[in-house]
Amino acid sequence: MGEHVCPWWLGYFLISPLRRLAQDPREILSPYVRQEMTVLEPGPGMGFFTLELARLVGSSGRVVVVDIQRKMLEKLKRRAAKLGLLERIDARLVAKDSMALSDLRGKVDFALAFAMVHEMPATSPFFREVSEALKPGAFLLLAEPRGHVKTAQFEIELKAAAEAGLAIAERPSIWRNHAVLLSKVQAGVSRGRGQSTQSIEV
Repeated sequence: MGEHVCPWWLGYFLISPLRRLAQDPREILSPYVRQEMTVLEPGPGMGFFTLELARLVGSSGRVVVVDIQRKMLEKLKRRAAKLGLLERIDARLVAKDSMALSDLRGKVDFALAFAMVHEMPATSPFFREVSEALKPGAFLLLAEPRGHVKTAQFEIELKAAAEAGLAIAERPSIWRNHAVLLSKVQAGVSRGRGQSTQSIEV
């Protein structure tokens, strides 16, 4: 998804069981994801978070993952198939300059962007595409590794998100990451903390 994209082979390290000791996918995601949701995950790697998203949305939900690396998606799909979760996952190979989400416009309940926005050549188009895909009031959980992204750079990302109509709803704590929960602003509606189209408590 960018000029400095994580090489596909590094994906094996990112799905290490040891990572769960500090970043448990269920603990991070369960406050926001419910059954029957449509979830968007750009840059999923080999599915460290994807598989848990698929469990949380249930058989009637859907997880749409988009990536520019075919090998990442192939490994993700093999892992999902072994666990009987592949039917819940829509894996899409996309170009560098667009996630091609026009069919999802206004249909996404929750999006996850974990440690991938800093790899984008430009953040503004990314946040615009995600915002357009989200339902009014839906959430985007944005996390960036502190080792790669300085606070000033993260603030620049947040400014781009705000310009795309995404407002900070919560600042969750995720180990060694900058993290915010962003909500798509509803035009003419003042939203309180913790409200959403799915009545999620955060």
